[in-house]
Amino acid sequence: MDEFGPTRTLRFALVLTLGSGFIDAYTYLARGGTFAITQTGNMVLFAVDAAARDWPDALAHVWPIPAFMLGIAVAARIEAGHARLRYPLRWAVGAQIAALTVIGFLPETAPQACITVPVAFLGAVQIGLFRTVGDLTYMPAATTGNLMRFVQQVYDALTHRGTDPWRAARIYGALISSFAGGAVAGAFATHSWGVRASWVAAALAALMLVMLVVDPPKEAD
Repeated sequence: MDEFGPTRTLRFALVLTLGSGFIDAYTYLARGGTFAITQTGNMVLFAVDAAARDWPDALAHVWPIPAFMLGIAVAARIEAGHARLRYPLRWAVGAQIAALTVIGFLPETAPQACITVPVAFLGAVQIGLFRTVGDLTYMPAATTGNLMRFVQQVYDALTHRGTDPWRAARIYGALISSFAGGAVAGAFATHSWGVRASWVAAALAALMLVMLVVDPPKEAD
């Protein structure tokens, strides 16, 4: 079964990347300074807090990491055909909608792990199932890899004067802008609505689900 071919579009990738940036800004500002999606940031923050011997804050940055790893492992198992689940990407997005909706009702005093762990897991499943735009690989959860690919494509375009590198560079540039735009939107929404800003992220996930249903994938038994 191949759910992913028709949905590997730039449009879907932009919304997924936008949502990732939004969620990270939200969890960092409203949920204890921890990232749910960008685990590189959590590792750096853990190291900083550990060096200062601030163990409670250091451990708060740790919990999303194994949850993210588990989500990637689940996605790998699904892609390998070991999990009999129709429309796994739709299920992952639907579960994220539910989680983000519930999170908006939780007070600021709720344990950080109750927020970041499920979001990290579900975000990782989506990323594991969807990480290409056509023949280009990309990372919805951060910009470092996309920045590297963007510069490489620009260099290839300037030195080889081909059209394909320019097309790839435009795609990576759009994805980088989408993540940054999502982070900015998440920051503004969180400052305005506090913990309830997660409902905006839920709405973005709902948009992704609509896109998956409206543009249904071709399936092969």
